[in-house]
Amino acid sequence: MAKGKLYLIPSPLGEGSVADCVPPRNIYIMESIRHFVVEEITTARRFLSRCGMKGKIESLNFYELNEHTDPRTGAGYVSLLLEGNDVGLISEAGLPAVADPGNILVAAAHREDVQVVPLVGPSSLMMALMSSGLQGQNFAFNGYLPVKEDARKAKIRFFEAHSRKFNQSQIFIETPYRNDSLLASILEVCSASTMLTVAADISLPAEYIKTMPVGLWRNSGIKIGKRPCVFILLG
Repeated sequence: MAKGKLYLIPSPLGEGSVADCVPPRNIYIMESIRHFVVEEITTARRFLSRCGMKGKIESLNFYELNEHTDPRTGAGYVSLLLEGNDVGLISEAGLPAVADPGNILVAAAHREDVQVVPLVGPSSLMMALMSSGLQGQNFAFNGYLPVKEDARKAKIRFFEAHSRKFNQSQIFIETPYRNDSLLASILEVCSASTMLTVAADISLPAEYIKTMPVGLWRNSGIKIGKRPCVFILLG
């Protein structure tokens, strides 16, 4: 029996127009798939409905793969592919398997010699970096910083020093309700000359992207609020 293909399907970064960020080829491929491994079923169903599949949702099969999923369960979804089914992997927002546990299934697919097909779509990390004006040839994504304030500040100091030493942009994300706490820590501990990009609501109507030295940010009075946001430092 021929193996199925694992399609990595990017999803919108918010509730903006699907037509603005989902290529027609992606929709064509999604319409042919009946099995979807997703980070959150409700969000995935809503995304597929917005892509024109509203009348077909009940005929589809959904399998959750998120931070609460046992890794063995996530890897076990590869059996769908070995049975000859094409499978779509969808993150909560943006690229699957990037800052997303979907990499568990992708790794399992490679072990079983299943073809992995990445599709074009929005990436908040790369869109923030390319619009930052900061170092785009040498950068690191550091995910989430520690929740506790002292540990968070220590990490910020570490990454600022690393950035300055190696001329490397340092990229972070945060849970939206902690955005302003992270920003406050950055503004408190970083040098006034360190460059900071704040990129919120990327690709959405309320998009805000700004790069300037920390010293100027301290006087800006900015409040990000509970919005998806990417932060980039360059010392």
